[in-house]
Amino acid sequence: MPVVKLSFIALISESFGFFFANLRLFFHLVTIPWIASIAIRLVGSALGLESVIGVLAEKALDVLPMVMFMVAWQRVVLLGPNRGDRLPGLGWSPRETAYLVHLIKVGGITFVLIAAFVLTIGTMDAGMLTPGAPIDPELARRQSLAAPLGAGFMISVLLALRISYGLAATAVDVPFSPRLSWTYGRGNGWTIIGVLFLTFAASAVVTTIATLFTLGIMRGMLGANEAAIVVTWTVAILVSYAGTAVAATVQAIIFRRLLDWREGAPLPAVS
Repeated sequence: MPVVKLSFIALISESFGFFFANLRLFFHLVTIPWIASIAIRLVGSALGLESVIGVLAEKALDVLPMVMFMVAWQRVVLLGPNRGDRLPGLGWSPRETAYLVHLIKVGGITFVLIAAFVLTIGTMDAGMLTPGAPIDPELARRQSLAAPLGAGFMISVLLALRISYGLAATAVDVPFSPRLSWTYGRGNGWTIIGVLFLTFAASAVVTTIATLFTLGIMRGMLGANEAAIVVTWTVAILVSYAGTAVAATVQAIIFRRLLDWREGAPLPAVS
């Protein structure tokens, strides 16, 4: 197969351009997954799942509506806006199952490492951050145990970003694997990692700003009550889905460019 060199600027420009050009379609596709994510957060709060394990379980469950949305959105990017067979969230098909399995292969180790890191480090007393405060031997022990997990987590994140563009193949029913993602992406590894890292980082920053801004306004209007928190969750989750849409667009465009993919055409031979 011919060597394709990806352009960092071109990927960013095309991905954000596609997202903003299809904002109306985004709101159409995200509605049910967005509501499902809000419901998961509300149920978790009602059940008092504020422990570390509870939060991790809630995040794991929230992957399901995200998968439904990402499959639909990447099909829009690769096949066009008129190729959706149903609104995401109205059903779960073998396509979503295959996508979820592929996602676990890509990011499962990362999730396990971050869960192990959080469980190992535990909670930290704010008083320990005071200058001159005595060092807690137990906290120091936990930190030393968590250090290798933290290093492994960072490495796994880079590897997951490197091969994550292959998810777009599964969205359009093309048999694919992380091994193929690695092979077809040779020569463009750092470009793929850089573009996706920037996209996810920008999404996290914008989501944080939107959360703090909305919370400030709602508390000013409604006071420090649950209504203000629910509105803040609603806005933050929507902004997070917007970031997911941009990242999914980047992945789909990388897949299309690296493999010169066209519907119905066989994948190029691996050199």
